[in-house]
Amino acid sequence: MSEKTHEPRADKVAVVEEVTAKLNEASAVFVSEYRGLTVSQLADLRKPLRESGAEHKVYKNTLVKLAATAAGKDGLIEHLTGPTALTFVSGDVAAAAKALTEQAKATPALVVKGGMMGDTVMSADDLKVLADLPPRDVLLANFAGALQAPLVKTAGLLQALPRNFAYGLSALIEERENAA
Repeated sequence: MSEKTHEPRADKVAVVEEVTAKLNEASAVFVSEYRGLTVSQLADLRKPLRESGAEHKVYKNTLVKLAATAAGKDGLIEHLTGPTALTFVSGDVAAAAKALTEQAKATPALVVKGGMMGDTVMSADDLKVLADLPPRDVLLANFAGALQAPLVKTAGLLQALPRNFAYGLSALIEERENAA
């Protein structure tokens, strides 16, 4: 008997390459289980994710495992059991996590399993913590306010120096005039 070697089908190779590229480009990837979701529920999920700069796609787990290994994202493999979907985040990671976890609360059939942000493996609880962060613009405003406060105090002190000097000089002149 001759042993046949199977070449992977071109369409499967293309999918692995596509997923590998998406994994390399994404700032974060979340894994969720969609067992029992209807097509309309999946559409309802994709809209808020798209608005936060994320894309929600379903691929075969075996192909995603090959892509995860190729992209150096082996930490995703532990989450790839059952009917899973990937959320590739290129925008605000916290906003995408919030959109995904809010949809999971509204749709119990959607189960957030975990993911990766950069090289860090994340559990479902880590994603919930990330989802609870304030939006990016609020964080930036808070940061700007924290930077501005010392500057305002410094400006006030610098303004007070010439004013206090002028008051002191005026008092000295007045004192000399009264003494004369």
